[in-house]
Amino acid sequence: MKTNKSLLSLAVACGLMSVATTANAAGFQLAEYSATGLGRAYAGEAAMADNASSQWRNPALLMQLEGTQVSVGAIYVDPNIDIEGTSTHRGKPYSASSDDFAHDAVIPNFYLSHKYNDKFALGFALGTNYGMETDLGKDFAAANHGNQASVITKEANLNAAYQLTPAVSIGGGVRYIIAEGSFGAVVSEHGELIIPGLINAQPGDNLKYMEGDDKAWGWQLGSLWQINDANQIGFTYKSEVNLTLTGHAEGLGFDKVAGAAKQARYSGSMDLALPATAEIATYHQVSEKVAIHTSINWTDWSSFKTLEANIPEFGAESSQLIKHENWEDNYRFAIGSTYQYNNKLQLRTGVAYDTSAVSEEHRTATIPETDRLWLSIGAGYQWSEQLSLDAGFTYIMAKDAKMHETDPGLGADAFGGSFEGEVTGSIWLIGVQANYKF
Repeated sequence: MKTNKSLLSLAVACGLMSVATTANAAGFQLAEYSATGLGRAYAGEAAMADNASSQWRNPALLMQLEGTQVSVGAIYVDPNIDIEGTSTHRGKPYSASSDDFAHDAVIPNFYLSHKYNDKFALGFALGTNYGMETDLGKDFAAANHGNQASVITKEANLNAAYQLTPAVSIGGGVRYIIAEGSFGAVVSEHGELIIPGLINAQPGDNLKYMEGDDKAWGWQLGSLWQINDANQIGFTYKSEVNLTLTGHAEGLGFDKVAGAAKQARYSGSMDLALPATAEIATYHQVSEKVAIHTSINWTDWSSFKTLEANIPEFGAESSQLIKHENWEDNYRFAIGSTYQYNNKLQLRTGVAYDTSAVSEEHRTATIPETDRLWLSIGAGYQWSEQLSLDAGFTYIMAKDAKMHETDPGLGADAFGGSFEGEVTGSIWLIGVQANYKF
C-alpha cells in the first residue's frame, strides 16, 4: 500500500502521490480490499462471490449472496523499501541513501449486503483504493528531489445488482472518495545556495511543500455470466475520478515564482486523476474439492501525462506545468486455486504479476515504478453456520529499479545536484476478516 518516493517540486510532489503505492499495485493503487482475496493473490475476484466483500470488485456478485451478510476485516502492510545512489553537485559525488522509508499501515474494510429477492440485491462498502506515506528524511542527500509524501483516501460505495436472466446478473454503484495529500522537497545537506538579493537557501530549507484535500464522486459497473454450475466469467469497470487537492503551498521554489509578492504560504491546488480500471475474471470448479480462478486487470495510467499546479497569487503564471510523467497502461495477471479440505476448512493460494506503469526511459526517483511478483497463501474456516473467518498472507517481490533525476539551471539541481540511484524492496501483507450471515 505504499512504496517509493522522492520528489522535488510540485511535479515531483504529485508524482510522489503515485509512488508510494507502487509496491502493492501499480502507481498509487491499493489492491488490499479483503483478506479472503489476499490469500489467492486476488485471482478471480470479479467472478467469485465469497462474502459481502465481493461487491468491491464486482457489484453484480451481490446476486449470489443469500440473505443479509456482513464482512469486517483489516490488512497490515509492511513495506521494506530502500534507496541507494549518488547525488552529484558541482562535480562532487555524495552518497544518497535511505532505508525502510515507506511507512507501515493498516487498511481496514467493512461490507454489508442484502438480497431482497431473486431479482434484486443491495450492498454498502467502506474501504480504499489508494494510499501511502513515505519519509526519506531531511538528511537524504538527494532531498532536493523530494523527501516526503503522503496520500490518504477513504471510499464509500452504494451498490445494487439485478438478475437479468437465469445466467446473467448485472450491477453498478456510486463511489464517494475523500482524499488528502502532502508532499515536499528540501535543500539537501550539501546544497546551500546564496545569491545576494535573490536566493538564500540553507540545508533543510523547504524548496517546495504542498498539501491539500478534496472529495469527489465516481461509479462502477459489473456483470457476471454463470455459464454452468462449474464455470463463471465476471467483468467490472471503475470510472476515472478527478480530484482537485486544495490547500496551501510554501517554499523557496514558490517564492522564486512569486517574486516580490512572496509570502509565507500561498493558497493553491493541484489536479489528480484516479485512473479508470477494468477486470475480467474466470472461475472454474475442476473437481468437487478444487477450483481454479484467474484475473486480468487493466489500469488507464496512460492518461497520466503531466502534472500541473494552480497558485492564484501568481497571476498569469497561476497554471504551471510541473512535470511530464508519460506513464503507460498497466496490466496485472493472476492465477489462484482453492481447495476445500473438508466442510470446515478451505485453503487458498495464488500468484500474480503486476507490470510497471513507467518505462525505463521515464522512471525517476519521484516514482520508481517497477514490476512486482505476488506469492500468496490463505485459509477460510467455517466457525459456525453463520460465522466464517478468513486469513491471508502475501509476499511481494519488487524488481530493482534504476533511475536518474536531474533538473538543471536554477531547478532542483541547484540545491543539491542530480541524482542517480536504485530502489529495491519487498512487501509483506497479512490480513484477517470475519464474515457473518443473518
